[in-house]
Amino acid sequence: MQAAKPVHTPLPTNSSSLTLASGSFVSDPSEYRTVVGSLQYMSLTRPEISFAVNKMSQFMHQPLDEHWNLVKRILRHLSGTLDDGLLLHRNSPQSLHAFSDSDWAGNKDDYSSTGAYLSLSWTQSHFMEL
Repeated sequence: MQAAKPVHTPLPTNSSSLTLASGSFVSDPSEYRTVVGSLQYMSLTRPEISFAVNKMSQFMHQPLDEHWNLVKRILRHLSGTLDDGLLLHRNSPQSLHAFSDSDWAGNKDDYSSTGAYLSLSWTQSHFMEL
């Protein structure tokens, strides 16, 4: 992955069509689970990958090759944006920011809805781009 070409977005815009049957089974599902689990921790300081990582974690029980390719795309995005992320300062004044988003019947497998929220109570945290 070190020589992989970076991409600007963690997921392509047409990724909403992902299903439980969109490809063939991966040969080693434990590798998929390990990488997605690690990305879940990384999404704390890289909020732009939160949606993509959440989407890929929905396929942990039975990952397919298309899902694995999208996980590798997230890694390609991260390799191209190594200097981006939340910068957290310990001695800054406190502030609270909250964001939420949802969809209605967005899951094409069972037509369930997804909702999420993010509350930031860090102090003068900001997204830095160098």
